[in-house]
Amino acid sequence: MKVLVLGAGAVGGYFGGRLAEKGGDVTFLVRERRRGELQERGLVIHSVNGDVTLTPKLITSGEAVESYDVILLTMKAYHYEEAVASIRPYVGEETMIIPLLNGIAHLPKLQETFGVERVLGGLCFIESTLNEHGEIVHTSKAHRLAYGEWKGGKTERIKALEELFAGANAVYDSSENIQREMWHKYLFITTLSGMTTLMQSSVGPIRDSQYGQSLTRQLLEEAAAVMRAHGAPIDADIEESHFQVFQQQGYKMKSSMLRDMEKGLDIEADHLQGYLLKLAEQYQVQTPLLQVIYNNLKVYEMKRAAQE
Repeated sequence: MKVLVLGAGAVGGYFGGRLAEKGGDVTFLVRERRRGELQERGLVIHSVNGDVTLTPKLITSGEAVESYDVILLTMKAYHYEEAVASIRPYVGEETMIIPLLNGIAHLPKLQETFGVERVLGGLCFIESTLNEHGEIVHTSKAHRLAYGEWKGGKTERIKALEELFAGANAVYDSSENIQREMWHKYLFITTLSGMTTLMQSSVGPIRDSQYGQSLTRQLLEEAAAVMRAHGAPIDADIEESHFQVFQQQGYKMKSSMLRDMEKGLDIEADHLQGYLLKLAEQYQVQTPLLQVIYNNLKVYEMKRAAQE
C-alpha cells in the first residue's frame, strides 16, 4: 500500500518514519523548507525505543500528483484549511484518510469534504518534539497510533491496514470503537492542556498545590458533562480513570499546548476548549472553569497577535 504522510514533524515524521523503517512505501508531503532540511540531514529519530536515520521520499504540494491508498494527517488544527487543499489532489476513490489531530471538531468537516467512506477515525499517544536541527526527539516509551472505521467494526480494509503496520517499531492498533477512544483522548487532552496552561506549570506542582487536584477533577467533570449532553460515547467512570492517569504523570510532564505557548507559537484553543464551550452553550451546560481556561488562552493569542 502507498502511504502519504502530511508533514514530517514530531508526529508524522515519527509514525511515518517507523513505517518507512520497516520497508513501507511512505512519502512525506512537506513544505519546501522542511524538504531542504530532510534532504540535507535525513529523517532523524532519536527515541528511547531506538534511533534511526532515514532517506525519506518527499514531495511538495502539487508535485507528483497521484492517488495514495492511505493518507495520514498529522498537522495542527489551525493548519486545517491549508492541509485539506494540499492533500486533495492525492485522494482517490479508495483512499483512506486517517486524521491524528487532537479533538473531534475536524471529523465532520473532513467527512463532508472527502466523503464519510474515506475518513477513518484516528488518534495517537506520543511525547515528541523537533530539536533545533529538525530532528525528532521522542522521550517516553509510549508511541501508539490507533485507527478504525468511524462506524465501528472491523472491515477488510482495516485488516489490510493491520497488515501494513505489522512489524513496525511503534504500536499501531486497530479499534472497533474508535469514536469512544477519540472522545476519551479529547477529554484528557482538554484537561491536561487546560490545567497546565492556566497554571503555566508542569503536572507535578499542579498536583501538589492546595487546590490543584480538586480543580483538575472539576475540569474533567465539566468537560465530560458537555460530552454526555452531546451524546458522546464516553464511559460512565471516565472522569475517575482519567484523574488517576493525571495523577500518574511525571512531575515535569507538560502538555504540548503549554510547550507551544512557552515558545510563542500558535495554539489550538478554539479546536479544543473552544469547541466544547460551543457545545456547552448549545446544551446549556455550566462550565465556569472551562471558560476561565479558554479565556486565558484567548488572552495569550491576543498578546501574541499584538507582538507580530
